[in-house]
Amino acid sequence: MSEDAVSAHYTHGTLLAALEAALAKIGKTPETVTVDDLAPADEFHTGGRQASEAFLDQLGLSKTDHLLDVGCGLGGTSRFAASRYGARVSGIDLTGEFVETGKALCRWVGLADRVALHQGSALAMPFESEAFDGGYMMHVGMNIADKTGLFREVHRVLRPGAVFGVYDVMRFKDGALSFPVPWAETAATSAVAPPAAYRRALEDAGFAIEGERNRRDYALAFFEEMTARAKAAGGPPPLGIHVLMGPSTPGKIGNVIENIASGRVAPVEIIARKAS
Repeated sequence: MSEDAVSAHYTHGTLLAALEAALAKIGKTPETVTVDDLAPADEFHTGGRQASEAFLDQLGLSKTDHLLDVGCGLGGTSRFAASRYGARVSGIDLTGEFVETGKALCRWVGLADRVALHQGSALAMPFESEAFDGGYMMHVGMNIADKTGLFREVHRVLRPGAVFGVYDVMRFKDGALSFPVPWAETAATSAVAPPAAYRRALEDAGFAIEGERNRRDYALAFFEEMTARAKAAGGPPPLGIHVLMGPSTPGKIGNVIENIASGRVAPVEIIARKAS
């Protein structure tokens, strides 16, 4: 799978301007916006902020931690982790526009000193070995076929005893997925794998699995509520993930819902730990 193709899929072109225009519609400016204001757009994964809270609360984070955010996107979860838990966060993402936009958002909300975003590959991260106290990835592995290589690299940069959390859309039943979806236009850039493949790759890299949770029912309820709100309001809110995805958003979300409802995929959390 080409990393350039993955990056191109997510590139918007004028994303920062689009976000600023959306903020204006809710009466916010770069000088007045907060981390919570940005959440509907920059927490780009199933369940948004609510899912981030439920997921990160399991990792035992503290204000002394330096965390790794793999596939950080705009850095929304990085900023949430920094503001909620007081942690310092370093994120890495393939998509240059996401990283540069995310840096601007960090400046807007006053977190540029606690959140550092880097453009690069999760398979070859520009970080020292054993640099991080913990880490996570949210809806990232669907674009990375080499999950063993990914988790070996994560293992390298985490300190002994560190916890690493995964929240990805994973495969449960055979059958062609409906495309496009938020992470891929076609199957060519989709690397959805079953939970067993994740567990095996994590264990091969040197992690011990501590927990796993299927979030299928939660995801379906989340999408049902989101759809109902949009219908009642006559369209999506001014600020949301549609700002990132553009006109293709309804089709992509509809296909995700269909893929989950059919039982072919579901979002899953896995919590793992590097040996002390």
